[in-house]
Amino acid sequence: MSDFNQPLGGNEMPRFGGPATMMRLPTQASAAGLDAAFIGVPMDIGTSNRPGTRLGPRQIRDESRMLRPYNMATRAAPFDSLQVADIGDVPINTFNLPKNLDIITDFYDEVLSHGCVPLTLGGDHTLTWPLLRAIARKHGPVGLIHIDAHADVNEHMFGEEVAHGCPFRRAQEEGLLDSNRVVQIGLRGTGYAADDFDWCRDQGFRVVTAEQCWYKSLAPLMAEVREQMGDAPVYISFDIDGLDPSVAPGTGTVEMGGLTGQQGLEIVRGAEGLNVVGGDLVEVAPPYDPSGNTALMGATLLYEMLCVLPGVKRRD
Repeated sequence: MSDFNQPLGGNEMPRFGGPATMMRLPTQASAAGLDAAFIGVPMDIGTSNRPGTRLGPRQIRDESRMLRPYNMATRAAPFDSLQVADIGDVPINTFNLPKNLDIITDFYDEVLSHGCVPLTLGGDHTLTWPLLRAIARKHGPVGLIHIDAHADVNEHMFGEEVAHGCPFRRAQEEGLLDSNRVVQIGLRGTGYAADDFDWCRDQGFRVVTAEQCWYKSLAPLMAEVREQMGDAPVYISFDIDGLDPSVAPGTGTVEMGGLTGQQGLEIVRGAEGLNVVGGDLVEVAPPYDPSGNTALMGATLLYEMLCVLPGVKRRD
């Protein structure tokens, strides 16, 4: 028997039974002794259009029951390599968004103190800013692979600096990002101004619009991203609306013309070999996801992030 935690198998317990944890993994109260942990942030008070992402972590966990431990495409065997558990949800304040900045940062400071890599189930994208505060305290300014329909670099929203459209402007202003190692993939749609994406470029970010991704494999792009990122720490932030709504309709701010499911996989799998120090999958909104497919896309992408963490073995 392996000394590592294992997901509960579908032949031991029907997939519609068993614990409602990420991949039906064991739970524990803290990150002590773990190499990686799945963590929920059930928050949607930073959203600007349709709410519902507060229910995202629970639905992602539910749909993750379909996932099996071995990655048949990449040969990754994360549960033969790392100690992984689901450590539950951050106890956010559902009435006060600014207070959540410290709540989230403090929670992840504790997780990171154990040498554990956090993989986060969102929740709206506001959460990435305070999470990056903790990451930067541990690792210094980090490279970022950001997949999204939106740049999320608004100066403010309705006069507020804390919102799901602002996290990467705030992170850049606070020096949490290594701006020469930031790539944003999948940006698209209409804008408030013609130069909406130029602020990103002015910071040194690489912007890859959705139109630049149409009709092609993103494996060559990710080869360039790996070279750009080098050996220094990298964080992955995947907004599910980076995928086209035909693939992932269950989100609050859908935009036509997004990435395919295959391209989403290529991006995350293309991070193999990088020094990935954390990742999140945000903006799954179950009220607009009656089939559960959007949550399953999110669960699968989180599993793929687990598969590219340092130390994961690959079978011959």
